[in-house]
Amino acid sequence: MTTLTPVRPMPAVPGPNAAPEAAPAIEITGLRVQRGDRLVLKDVSLSVPRGQIVGLLGPSGCGKSTLMRSIVGVQIVAGGAITVLGEPAGSPGLRSRVGYVTQSASVYTDLTVRENLAYFRRLLGASPARVDAAMDAVKLGTHADQLVGRLSGGQRTRVSLAAALLGEPELLVLDEPTVGLDPVLRHELWELFRSFADAGTTLLVSSHVMDEADRCERLLLMRDGSIVASDTPDGLRERTGADDIEHAFLILVDQGASS
Repeated sequence: MTTLTPVRPMPAVPGPNAAPEAAPAIEITGLRVQRGDRLVLKDVSLSVPRGQIVGLLGPSGCGKSTLMRSIVGVQIVAGGAITVLGEPAGSPGLRSRVGYVTQSASVYTDLTVRENLAYFRRLLGASPARVDAAMDAVKLGTHADQLVGRLSGGQRTRVSLAAALLGEPELLVLDEPTVGLDPVLRHELWELFRSFADAGTTLLVSSHVMDEADRCERLLLMRDGSIVASDTPDGLRERTGADDIEHAFLILVDQGASS
């Protein structure tokens, strides 16, 4: 597996309809998602500040992916309000302002890295120059002419991330981007995410790995379709008396069960 070097920041360019800087990147009130007889999201309310890495942490199956799909506007919802960068979730004006990376690599394995990005660039109506800029941002320039199907898992994740960067998004929504990766690649991806946040981009990153919590500036802890806590890592440790976020999460779950 190829070892990738640290990346330089890629500036986020605000869209023409950007909300005031102080306004949250994401504001959700009373969100409900129903699947058959099951309520998948239960009156979820939360706020994601701009320019930070916000971690959405919780066990598999707790509703993280459904919440992210709701934020990017591809999930049918039963109720509630979702505002993203000052607009209703799924609005046409958010198409290039929000980048979304799913758990599985959302690129074509029978095309090269460059061919994939050229295709998605045309869909977005982005400048041709964005292809090279996105590859440089994720350090895939030397793999530009390789078929995606021949890349490692970590490199495929980077291709998906590069595709999400083509529109110079103000918000990146990343669904379990480090799942299945070795510790070195996980570290390098988090360094990459930090470079984006330092350049002003907001990142919402989901994970079920609690040791990734301290890489985030703020955390949303989720369980069974509900947000059980929203705070900084230090704030969660202080309010629970726990030494680590996993222990803090368990304490908050127990408190919720007994209340």
